[in-house]
Amino acid sequence: MNDTGLFSTLIAPWRKFWASTWSRRNIFNGNWFIFEIFILGAIFIAIPYFGSNNIADMYLDDTFKIFPESSYDRSIPVINWMIIPYTALYLFYPTTLILTPKNDKGRMELIIAMQILILVNLFCVIFFLIFPAEIDMRDSINWDSMNGLEIILFEFIHTSDKPWNAWPSLHIVHSYFLARLMTYWIQNNYSQSKFSNFFIMVLWIEWVLLCISILTTKQHYMFDLFSGAIIGIISWKIYQPALEIISKRGVETLANEAGWE
Repeated sequence: MNDTGLFSTLIAPWRKFWASTWSRRNIFNGNWFIFEIFILGAIFIAIPYFGSNNIADMYLDDTFKIFPESSYDRSIPVINWMIIPYTALYLFYPTTLILTPKNDKGRMELIIAMQILILVNLFCVIFFLIFPAEIDMRDSINWDSMNGLEIILFEFIHTSDKPWNAWPSLHIVHSYFLARLMTYWIQNNYSQSKFSNFFIMVLWIEWVLLCISILTTKQHYMFDLFSGAIIGIISWKIYQPALEIISKRGVETLANEAGWE
């Protein structure tokens, strides 16, 4: 690409990686493209996360003690129902795909967003493996005080997500980035809908609750929240120039330069 800076060196459209997917972008009115992005996200984001999580649980020791558990972390009460906004993170991914504008510009924006998430995920996974940190606060949870739904959700999280991969919290990194992306698309593609402002309000209320929930479900320390927010904000700042370049230079030009056309 002719543009200089971080966009051209890090997040310009990856050539061979997306070429095949891009060629099928119009199959089933674009729905096959969304499905492929979902599968690629599972492969390059979910698998590395859960893989490193289980590696830490089985083979690594808690070696990173610069930011140990504080009395403040212990003093935050467990709030059982907050497991609902915590697990609601998993709704961010399909909702983002559903809201992707059904045109090539929206698809290009989604591809670059996926590249950012893959790179950030890799960065965080490296941290998780080099500086393994265990969140050892699950003993604070009173299972007898929960209702049936809360028990199901807590058991699901505890079974699938071992108490490692502490900082930066990918719950916060991913949710912030995706909330910003959905907000951008709604404001620029769905602003005529009478539900657009309501959706954005609910989205950001959920994000605030999610930030609180990682503490009140004893899944993370306060430091994990702040470090995750910093990485999430940086990720969005890196992504923003891509939106401008896609609008300025056009999807066809970028696709040709990437060798997709």
